[in-house]
Amino acid sequence: MAATVSTAPGVDPIASARRTPKPRPAGARRAGPGALLGRGLVNLVLGIVAVFWLVPSFGLFLSSLRSSTDNSASGWWTVFAAPAQLTVDNYAGLLGNAQFMGSFWNTIAITVPSTVLVVVIGALAGYAFAWMRFPGRDALLIVVIVLLAVPVQVALIPVSKLFGALGIFGSVLGVVLFHTAFGLPFAIFLLRNFFTQIPAELMEAARIDGASEWRIFVRVILPLGMPAIASLGIFQFLWVWNDMLVALIFTNPSSQPVTVAIQSQLRQFGANIDVLSSGAFLSMLIPLVVFFAFQRYFVSALLAGSTK
Repeated sequence: MAATVSTAPGVDPIASARRTPKPRPAGARRAGPGALLGRGLVNLVLGIVAVFWLVPSFGLFLSSLRSSTDNSASGWWTVFAAPAQLTVDNYAGLLGNAQFMGSFWNTIAITVPSTVLVVVIGALAGYAFAWMRFPGRDALLIVVIVLLAVPVQVALIPVSKLFGALGIFGSVLGVVLFHTAFGLPFAIFLLRNFFTQIPAELMEAARIDGASEWRIFVRVILPLGMPAIASLGIFQFLWVWNDMLVALIFTNPSSQPVTVAIQSQLRQFGANIDVLSSGAFLSMLIPLVVFFAFQRYFVSALLAGSTK
């Protein structure tokens, strides 16, 4: 049935409909001056916070490009008045230092296996706790949650004795095993909670088609859980790369990572800021590259579940 429009006598209905303003959706309404002003203030405050947050890193970078004489004579901000102070000699000398480069490769040898093992084992265990039925599943999940509250410091002495008995104390393998063991509870808890948000209908449809649990994990769970897995990888990588406590206890001079090498330089040379700043900035560079490379996955994981 066609809808009719009743108008007053002598009034053109078409012209009246054209003159009648149509309501705009709520999302299409323009923001008022107050909202624009508030948004501008928020952006201004965030910009100021970001500048103050980056000043120490920027100062560290400029200090690493100055000689020890210039660093002793004046602050890093004087480089804007005298750009001739900038030099890459500090980095050239640092990259030619066999001790530092050995610690750099030790850091990679510790961080990469620790991150890969935690991500792989955590993903498999998270899927098992989320979608597989087996005896004692709930009890084991409670144990995993309880292990989240165990501080690293509690295990330093007993694990040191255990590694000494096994003959791996002071080696890269011992540090990798320690980081893997203490990274797994958080990894399992995080991925299990993320995997439970995946619709069960997808797994049921795959099982009806004859897919095995391994095939479901590889073809369904991993693609959908990639944001959480990438976020876990970022957290674990940054945690292990920047760790000094565990490395300071469980490594020797031949297996120490960059953090311990920089700490030893600080103890030996004290105010040798040119060596310390260049080494510290190089140790920051790799985590920054990893974070920005996987930033889109990290943001996707933060926004997961916020919209339907």
